[in-house]
Amino acid sequence: MIIKDYFLIFLCMIVFVLFVLIGVAFFTL
Repeated sequence: MIIKDYFLIFLCMIVFVLFVLIGVAFFTL
């Protein structure tokens, strides 16, 4: 259970970072 929770948090962080990178790319263009 604990490992699964950490995995979900890790996935959420990856998705958040991807959205931030996409936002930065759009602002720089």
